[in-house]
Amino acid sequence: MVTLGFVGVGRMGGPMVSRLLDAGHSLVIFDTSAEAMKPLADRGASVVSSAEEVASGAELVFLSLPMPAVVQAVCLGEKGVLRGTRARTLVDLSTTGPSVAGVVARACADRGVSWVDCPVSGGVGGAKAGTLAVMVSCAESTFREIDPILKTFGRTFYVGSKPGLAQIAKLANNLLAAAAIVVSSEAVAMGVKAGLDAKVLIDIINAGSGRNSATQDKFPKAILPGTFDFGFATGLSYKDVRLCVDEAEALGVPMVAGGVIRQMLAVTQAKYGADSDFTSIAKVIEEWAGVQMRST
Repeated sequence: MVTLGFVGVGRMGGPMVSRLLDAGHSLVIFDTSAEAMKPLADRGASVVSSAEEVASGAELVFLSLPMPAVVQAVCLGEKGVLRGTRARTLVDLSTTGPSVAGVVARACADRGVSWVDCPVSGGVGGAKAGTLAVMVSCAESTFREIDPILKTFGRTFYVGSKPGLAQIAKLANNLLAAAAIVVSSEAVAMGVKAGLDAKVLIDIINAGSGRNSATQDKFPKAILPGTFDFGFATGLSYKDVRLCVDEAEALGVPMVAGGVIRQMLAVTQAKYGADSDFTSIAKVIEEWAGVQMRST
């Protein structure tokens, strides 16, 4: 097995590196947090001090980073991946939007490095379990070469060779994930205010035609218990939905409902902070409705 590189071993990247180690791969890793790298180093991953060093120690390098600007800086900046001497393929697991994907893809092509646009969906739980949806756009020959490794993370979906195309798929998915929380919260808040038990109403919805990812997953795990700890930050959800709406408008696709979801996330972030869980959307609805949606 070739040595793999990984830059960004936080909440998503850490479990993904762990799965690669479980599969027997050798890893060279870098993160700005020494604390995040320690448990992986204890399991045999080699720790280096920059993204450049990762790309000088591995032919295939993965990125899992929080923001588009960070991805661009880590790829193109001083001590960045493209300054490395060994990397031949760069796989970005982040959600950057198609614009940054295009910029980095062109820079990679100039240096003879294959660029793989590869956002994932499924949250921290999916990263740990290896059940992520892995969306891939790159040259078909590159996909065939790396697909066996990508399957370590979950189910792969090849969407074409155009840089940024997988990003479009990811943004569409994340818009719907946030929208499900907003609309489901409004419906359940109405039911609770009228006198229905929140859990009973969720059970009814999940047995009927209104079931969705929020009622089946987010409500039982994070909203009904009042923990609001599903595992995805409000700031990241807001970033993804903002990118989605901006891209749709650039393509000439109106996003009336998408604009509302973006504003709900903006309100949630302003009230609870970017680091809050995105299920905190439900807390905003609770406050406005004057109810609490909890299990009884």
